[in-house]
Amino acid sequence: MNRRAFVSGLAVTAVLAGLASAPARADGKRVALVIGNGAYTSVPALSNPPSDAGDVAAALKRLGFTVTLITNGRFDEMRRGLIAFGRAAAGADMAAVYFAGHGMEINGDNWLIPVDAELKRDTDAANEAISLQSVMLQVSNTTSLGLVILDACRNNPFAAKMSRSLATRATAGSGLGRIEPVGNVLVAYAARDGTTALDGDGRNSPFAAALLRNIEAPGVEVTFMFRNVRDDVMEATRNEQQPFVYGSLSRKAIYLAGAPPAESTAKQANAAPAAAAPALSAPTATSAGAIDPALVGTWEIMVASGRGQSRWIWQIMADGAYKFHAEPARSARPHEGTVSFANGRWTLHALRGLKNYSDGGSYEVRDTTAVITGKLGTGYWKRSGG
Repeated sequence: MNRRAFVSGLAVTAVLAGLASAPARADGKRVALVIGNGAYTSVPALSNPPSDAGDVAAALKRLGFTVTLITNGRFDEMRRGLIAFGRAAAGADMAAVYFAGHGMEINGDNWLIPVDAELKRDTDAANEAISLQSVMLQVSNTTSLGLVILDACRNNPFAAKMSRSLATRATAGSGLGRIEPVGNVLVAYAARDGTTALDGDGRNSPFAAALLRNIEAPGVEVTFMFRNVRDDVMEATRNEQQPFVYGSLSRKAIYLAGAPPAESTAKQANAAPAAAAPALSAPTATSAGAIDPALVGTWEIMVASGRGQSRWIWQIMADGAYKFHAEPARSARPHEGTVSFANGRWTLHALRGLKNYSDGGSYEVRDTTAVITGKLGTGYWKRSGG
């Protein structure tokens, strides 16, 4: 097994979008526009969007964003706010828009609905609502990430009362329609296209609550953060609501809450690799008590190759030793060495089967899944039965 395959098996699973050669900078300009619309004048009000928006705005401020917050925005206020935001977003490192409220697809286009919209006809949307396409355009001129987060897929009362124009054959659909962002833009829906999201009974909607639990987690790459949000929402709604993310980023890792800490021990090991040992000896980089008890046990990942998928299994022992093997055996060479997991950081030194290799990064344990970030990216291990 070559060195790159080994690191990929350690830190990156086949389902990840790509490998990350370096963490994204977290000190660039960040701007955000946050809108929470609940007090609709033509349809029943929504209870959660204003509090959802306020809580998300506070979280984004803690993440270093300069935030403009609009609560119960009318059409003119939303339009002016979006124009000003677009000017601030041009050339920024990151630009984010969060919208909670009513959103809908009409004749193939997606619209965010201001509180003063009436939408008596499907053709009124262009004059009374904000197009999602225009929102994506405003976040597209960043150097790192343009992000649009929409908790706007609620069951929409506008559609029921809307008259369809004779000039069109399509009409308002359920939820938002599928989109294809380009460039460095990601668009996250609270519920995937063609489905609706729940408003919730508490302070926050299920999607907003999950987003708030995950968005400030340090060292978690942005696409993986949204996977955590997806799982939390599906668990909270008993699989009734599935969030979905549209867009495709490059392999550069992007972090909202900061990149994993640099591993000086890994750098030193790269400069002067340790020689292979004939047998496991007392670990030099792993002291007693340096193994997080939550990591002790057997973990597995599925790795794609030219021969199909293989199952790679890691055994982490409480004394700081590890053993690796693959199924089928021909897909990867077995090896073993020493490893440490403590205080959210890990290091690894291969001693047998794979010569002169060390790695390190950050980790986070989530029940039966361990989020592992190493030299080439972020992936996860799943706890195995053996």
